Amino acid sequence: MTVELTNESGIEVSEKHLVALAEFVLTELRVHPQAVLSLLFVDEEAMTSYHEQWMGESGPTDVLSFPMDELRPGYDPDDDTGDDLEVVLGDVVLCPQVTARQAAENGRRPEQETEYLMVHGILHLLGFDHDTDADRAEMFGLKDRLLAAWDDRRP
Repeated sequence: MTVELTNESGIEVSEKHLVALAEFVLTELRVHPQAVLSLLFVDEEAMTSYHEQWMGESGPTDVLSFPMDELRPGYDPDDDTGDDLEVVLGDVVLCPQVTARQAAENGRRPEQETEYLMVHGILHLLGFDHDTDADRAEMFGLKDRLLAAWDDRRP
């Protein structure tokens, strides 16, 4: 799998660490090994523009997910068709400025908030949502389990 990280935010982020976390999440969820994930870090102005254009909501937000090819967790190599084509999972867009403010509100360090939101965005790309109480419990429970497992294995 390939994780591409682009930082256009003007704020330094731990690129190597975040790519490793994304790879860990995709591996844990058994996403197809040819999947490509794009992580994009932008400033508040760009995030505001994306939020307004794609969600119809004003102001910046913390994370947006833009799924591309329809992938779901649970890749089974025994069922592989042998097709080596890359599939684009999608884009997760994060805004470090919003994340930093939000971290304090949630009692986390900015790095922890970034991890939390990035995993949240990846789960959205994989079809998870939190529109109902049951969906929310499933998605947030999975996110918590993934982050706890990452903490146990953190390099």
